[in-house]
Amino acid sequence: MIGLIGKKIGMTQIFDETGNVIPVTVIQAGPCKIICKRTIVENGYEAIQVGYEEIPEKKVSKPMLGHFKKHGSPNFRHVREFRPNLGQLLDAYNAGDELKADLFGTGESVSVSAKSKGCGFSGVMKRHNFGGFIASHGSHETFRGGGSIGQCAQPSRVFKGTKMAGQHGNFNNTTRHLTVVKVDTERNLVMVKGAVPGHRNSLVIIRKEY
Repeated sequence: MIGLIGKKIGMTQIFDETGNVIPVTVIQAGPCKIICKRTIVENGYEAIQVGYEEIPEKKVSKPMLGHFKKHGSPNFRHVREFRPNLGQLLDAYNAGDELKADLFGTGESVSVSAKSKGCGFSGVMKRHNFGGFIASHGSHETFRGGGSIGQCAQPSRVFKGTKMAGQHGNFNNTTRHLTVVKVDTERNLVMVKGAVPGHRNSLVIIRKEY
């Protein structure tokens, strides 16, 4: 699906025509530039490679610097590829074209991908929404514990996938079927209804849904 690289600005609320409050997440979508196109003949698949946030040459690795010079492109901090959906053609996109927030329209459905907030090593109540034990007489230092995790004699082991304490958050997550409420083409802002993963100023990928 064709989309843009952007940055999560934060959450706010706007009013619709009837005066109802809509919670929205503001995303700085682009501007992005197409670095090159991937074709089936040369690469075995179709896609457009997009760059976001120009940076000076000294901050680019040598392999990426050679890639940018090969295609006559500026140096970018973030590079992603977008593959077309079934029936979608890439003939309208060419290397050097600039993609902005006007790629999306009000009322369209989009998917937003980002890395979720990291919560470190967390217990089962925070990580898996366990209820905890009773906090009255008879409970001793097990208020937030996970309880039994298996049997002694049979099967004499802990099954894989058992919900236990551990690393929570800080993984790639995608929120689908979000509705675009408003698009500010002058400032390249896309406002989608609801929440998206990630902290403020985190990198997000916003894609069209067909």
